[in-house]
Parts: sequence; structure tokens; C-alpha cells
Amino acid sequence: MGFTVHTVETAPDDSKALLEDSQKRFQFIPNLHGVMAESPVLLEAYKTMADLYGKLGMNVLERQIVLLAIIFENECPYCMAAHSAIAQMEQMPPDILSAMRDGLPLGDAKLEALRAFAAKMTRERGWADASDVKSMHDAGYTNQTIQEVIFAIGFKTMSNYVNHIAETPVDTAFEGLAWTRP
Repeated sequence: MGFTVHTVETAPDDSKALLEDSQKRFQFIPNLHGVMAESPVLLEAYKTMADLYGKLGMNVLERQIVLLAIIFENECPYCMAAHSAIAQMEQMPPDILSAMRDGLPLGDAKLEALRAFAAKMTRERGWADASDVKSMHDAGYTNQTIQEVIFAIGFKTMSNYVNHIAETPVDTAFEGLAWTRP
């Protein structure tokens, strides 16, 4: 049985207002939200975590690097396309976006420490060792940042896993940034 990409009209009653909010925010309902609408609690949790993500202590560039590192490790074509578009809107330098999409190290040592830590935490399911934590501290990050990376992994893994199982189609708005893992 396949997954439905719901509209406001087809969504369960408890998801209708959430999808209306998405429509207002983005001028369309992202297919991810349409799929998540099948579970109003999941959609609400995801949207709440997205709002909270913007309040983290990391700057905009760092937040996008963390998300793209997680998405790369979880191999999510839908989220890579969508977050590549978001990264462009948020003025991520093209060389950094290209490296993130290719899973390559970043030229900036501090940002690379963050990317590598988020990638390892995702890949190893949270099992970083003392040297990984030391690398973050040496780069100038704090335990707060380390915990915020953990928050990001929980947030992004929800959408990555939904997209894996539902095979969520990439939205028309993001088709130009379609992605497969190199």
C-alpha cells in the first residue's frame, strides 16, 4: 500500500490546519508535509521541531551544514533537493553547497569540524568518541552545539525516514536540485 501526498482536502481533520499553515508559509504544500499529514502528530512534531531549529545557537550557515551532513549520511534525495534550495535562499556559498552535496570536506576548518561531527554522529548512530568531542571543542564549538547537533539528527531523521519509506516525490520547486548520492 503506497503513501498518499495529502492536500488540505484529503488530509485527516487534525492535519488540515497544519497543511494550511504550510501553504501560507511556503506558497505551496511541500510533498513531505502532505505525506506526513497521514499522521497529524508526526506532522505537528516535525513542524514544531523545524520552528525550534531556527532558535539554535548556531548561525544560519552552520545550521544548514548540519542538516545537509545528516541528509547526506541518511541518503535522502527529497531532503537534499529541498535543503539545497533552502541553503541557496539563505546565501550558502556555492562551493560549500557543492561540497555538502558531494560529501566532501569543507575548506574552512571550523565548519569542517561541524560537518564531520554531524556526519559521524548520524552514520554511527550517536556513538562519537572523546576525540570527536575534542575536535568540536578545538574548533570553538561548545557542548551546547554538540547537543544541538543531536537535536538536528532527531529532527532530520524523521523526515529522511518518512521519505525513504514513502518515496516522497521531489516538489516541482526543487526539481532543479534533484540529487542522488555520489
